[in-house]
Amino acid sequence: MKSVAVVLAAVLLMGASVNPTRAQADAFQKKLARIVQLGEVKRDRAEQTPISELELNSYLRFSAGDRLPIGVTEPSIGIQNQGRLSGRAVVDLDVIRKKRSSGGWFDPLSYLTGQLPLTAVGVLTTDAGRGKFALETAAVSGIPIPKSFLQEIVSYYTRTPDFPQGINIDDPFDLPAEIQRIDVTQGRAVIHQ
Repeated sequence: MKSVAVVLAAVLLMGASVNPTRAQADAFQKKLARIVQLGEVKRDRAEQTPISELELNSYLRFSAGDRLPIGVTEPSIGIQNQGRLSGRAVVDLDVIRKKRSSGGWFDPLSYLTGQLPLTAVGVLTTDAGRGKFALETAAVSGIPIPKSFLQEIVSYYTRTPDFPQGINIDDPFDLPAEIQRIDVTQGRAVIHQ
């Protein structure tokens, strides 16, 4: 009986540690401020800032809501080994469909409507201040989608006055704040500046 109680306590503690909290969101916010600050000052030595998956997802849940595009909710990131990341968000596909002309029978947006979960998995590689994301799989409501469909969604939600076409998921990108590389291992990332 005592060993069952120990196992149950361990399971509960592990479960508690994976639930996003405001304290973890605050911890991420402080680390983010430090990363930005380090990017603005000259340093004699390299700096490292570790970020846990829990801190990142707590921030996304409790602090990033007003920074998300309209129509994107419930984002989360899974940090896995060897640069592999998995992402999930609920996206409003009706918003995209209203802004463009129909592609007819072969247009996936004519069949997928409303707010649906979008998932994507890929590998992030970074070096010398540059990054690239290589998409492996993407799905809407568990239904695999082609890369071109994901690209249309990403383009729509990342459009800005400076980038009217949005972000191309295949393009390499500059890392912000003088970040030189990001090491991704199970459950955490380490930012190198």
